[in-house]
Amino acid sequence: PGPARAASRALSAALVRRGGLVGGRWVETAAAFPVQDPASGEELCRVSDCGAAEARAAVRAAHEAGGAWGRLPAKERSARLRRWYELMMENKEELARIITAENGKPLKEAQGEIAYSASFLEWFAEEARRIYGDVIPASGKDRRVLVLKQPVGVAAVITPWNFPSAMITRKVGAALAAGCTVVVKPAEDTPLSALALGELANQAGIPAGVYNVVPCSRQQTAAVGEVLCTDPLISKISFTGSTATGKILLKHAAGTVKRVSMELGGHAPFIVFDSANVDQAVAGALASKYRNSGQTCVCTNRFLVQNGIHDEFVEKFAKAISQELHVGNGFDAKTTQGPLINEKAVEKVEKHIKDAVSQGASVVTGGKRHNLGKNFFEPTLLTNVTTKMLCTQEETFGPLAPVIRFETEAEAVAIANAANVGLAGYFYSQDPAQIWRVAEQLEVGMVGVNEGIISSVECPFGGVKESGLGREGSKYGIDEYLEIKYICFGGL
Repeated sequence: PGPARAASRALSAALVRRGGLVGGRWVETAAAFPVQDPASGEELCRVSDCGAAEARAAVRAAHEAGGAWGRLPAKERSARLRRWYELMMENKEELARIITAENGKPLKEAQGEIAYSASFLEWFAEEARRIYGDVIPASGKDRRVLVLKQPVGVAAVITPWNFPSAMITRKVGAALAAGCTVVVKPAEDTPLSALALGELANQAGIPAGVYNVVPCSRQQTAAVGEVLCTDPLISKISFTGSTATGKILLKHAAGTVKRVSMELGGHAPFIVFDSANVDQAVAGALASKYRNSGQTCVCTNRFLVQNGIHDEFVEKFAKAISQELHVGNGFDAKTTQGPLINEKAVEKVEKHIKDAVSQGASVVTGGKRHNLGKNFFEPTLLTNVTTKMLCTQEETFGPLAPVIRFETEAEAVAIANAANVGLAGYFYSQDPAQIWRVAEQLEVGMVGVNEGIISSVECPFGGVKESGLGREGSKYGIDEYLEIKYICFGGL
């Protein structure tokens, strides 16, 4: 729609930056790459295409700034982070519009992301003052034993497009609170959010070189990524993205034995037992599956519904999809389902549906591209799904809900745990004994019990198996950026 296209162009000139941020300066490169609105395909602007040289310069800038930033009293680092948080909240509408323009998600969801994103700066501003060491009782009378926690050094932060602001602050907030400096490589689809955060970091008094951004095109990604993973001045890598890419980065990091945090692919099961409150389960399913059009790491990818309530759940779920979900441009007020990030993402959803239908699955609702444009897809519900279908073996990352019927609790847990990844899992039950059993048995890092939305700044975010290493957010998140140093004072 015309008004929505016009709105996508009405972005804050003060926050839309087109250069990389290196050592506190905006850096323009000879080449630039386009940032496109996934809803219309229109070019929003062109951004500097940083390469290996700019990445190395950013690493050096971060290294040079690290000593002074790490030595700042924690109270001062806390105050700078707190000011950054305040500026994000003062500019939340403009930041949200940038997300909707470059990512496509509905404006209301983008506003929610900015509040969530800013909350990590607020949280870690407070945690900066709680990095405690220990005094350990010594084994001899003539010595004293201390333990200190110190920043690991320069951290490379590599982030995805689906939460272009929150995936940065969740990492950077912890890193800066710990006394580390960072070089951020945002996703090529959504660099504007990372650069807008850089503008506000400068305004907040974050010193030059502490927060650096090197945006780049897909063609330059491998070269920039290799610098960030192999440069000896980098001490730590934090990555959110696919398991396949995470494994490549781990191989690069091994050469210099860097610390790593990895939040990788998910394949979340959503189990509905016969004892569940079906209406609650449907509401949770809708929220878990279709937020950001199914493009979140913790989105449900497989629905497992017990035989006794299968038909009732499917009927109510289909009705909720029809009545509550509205596909459209993210700037339209009624939209709940924006476009997918690009046509490749749409093609994967189509591939999974075609494979499932060819093996006997039935389309209850949706099942095809939406008439709004090539990146829009109808929210889809499938039944008669089996574990042999692609949609139950791979992460779809789109608005597809496949439902598998099961008979027993043991069967459901076995299907849920058959994946080689384990990020999030969800289940609905009113049986207290079953809740304890299943919560403990699910092989995931996060479990939602009678709840479809589980992300929160206070809680540790991360997975098991091939879903990653380490935890983000919560009181545990800052530990990913700290080294433990043991000091023995002798001769006393």
